[in-house]
Amino acid sequence: MAVKKGRRGRLIGRTKGGMNTKLHAVCDSQGRPIDLFVTAGQVSDYIGGQAMLSGLPKVKWLLGDRGYDADWFREAL
Repeated sequence: MAVKKGRRGRLIGRTKGGMNTKLHAVCDSQGRPIDLFVTAGQVSDYIGGQAMLSGLPKVKWLLGDRGYDADWFREAL
């Protein structure tokens, strides 16, 4: 399906499990989302993490999935 000019695609990508989408979220200490970013399923977690770096709040500790475990990402945090 073609995307109209000026609009984003549906962000659905093909993975081993079929058609998929990833939702990257920054949550507060109670697990409530404060920032969300959507990518297609086949896109690396690093892309979602990099897009959300500038919006991360100042915190003492951080809990993240191992999909975001890269030296450059740890240094940026």
